Amino acid sequence: MTTHNAVRPLLFDSHAHLVADDQVRYPRNPMQRAADAPYRHPGVIGKPGGQHGPHPVNEVPDALRMLQWMKDENVDGMVAVQKRMVYRLDNSYILDSSDQYPEQFSAVVILDAEADATPGLVRQYIQKNGLAGVRFFGGRKLDGSMPWLNSPEALRTWDVAQEFGLVIDLEVLSEGGGGPSIPAIIALARKYPAIRIVLDHLLEPEMTEGLSEHYGLDERYETLAGEKNIFFKFTSINLDICREENIPADKVLRRAVDLYGADHVMWGSDIGTSSGTYKEMVQRFLDSAVLLNPTEKAAVFHDTGKRVFVKGGVHA
Repeated sequence: MTTHNAVRPLLFDSHAHLVADDQVRYPRNPMQRAADAPYRHPGVIGKPGGQHGPHPVNEVPDALRMLQWMKDENVDGMVAVQKRMVYRLDNSYILDSSDQYPEQFSAVVILDAEADATPGLVRQYIQKNGLAGVRFFGGRKLDGSMPWLNSPEALRTWDVAQEFGLVIDLEVLSEGGGGPSIPAIIALARKYPAIRIVLDHLLEPEMTEGLSEHYGLDERYETLAGEKNIFFKFTSINLDICREENIPADKVLRRAVDLYGADHVMWGSDIGTSSGTYKEMVQRFLDSAVLLNPTEKAAVFHDTGKRVFVKGGVHA
């Protein structure tokens, strides 16, 4: 196998989904999207992997396969984000993988934010497993509320995350992007200063051709700038949308770094959901970073993600 680690810069992957080859020990329980679910751009459904791009390839990122890909591409660590579309709330595979390879994988579990058992499960995972964080996501109701984010039940888990200094990883799955969720996110960031809040896919701004001024990162997103404990992932989903909407990805990343700082922006492959080989995902990201200077590249490529998810994480 050809290796690229002699020429690749050092990378840290902040968003990757592990899916086991072993379906006996780790049975799959795939979800079906509801008929009234918000529109999702092509390539983000995953079984695992999407169906996107001119030549879609959806490889199964089993942990052992992932370790080899990481070695090939000079990736010294990655965040193993639970694959809800395949395993729902059974986090066994990413926890087992991070326990077996703690130097390579940092686990981010997905749990029901409003379930009574969730705070206790988070404590259990902290005590028994290496745990970097908890991921919550959902959509807005017609009245604009997001009970999965900040209801009294959900805040019980935020309290535990504050106690242990965990990451809370958020994705807002709503038509029109995550902009309307920003006031609630800022309020949570200020209420829980010990939590590092990480927003997936730049909080999915509406990027359409012609938005050359801000590339969807409009005045609402500008209010997130300066919040010390809010961070942003730039992933293959953002790159896919740029490709579909004919938007220059390098200028989107430049805009994000100008707005939030390289110390608050990190790369994530989204392998296991987005289509393409891992090698292709790395190369597409590197190509998008041509407008960054060397110091910014070092942060976005590696240092920001590792600082947020590993150095601040809770490990048994």
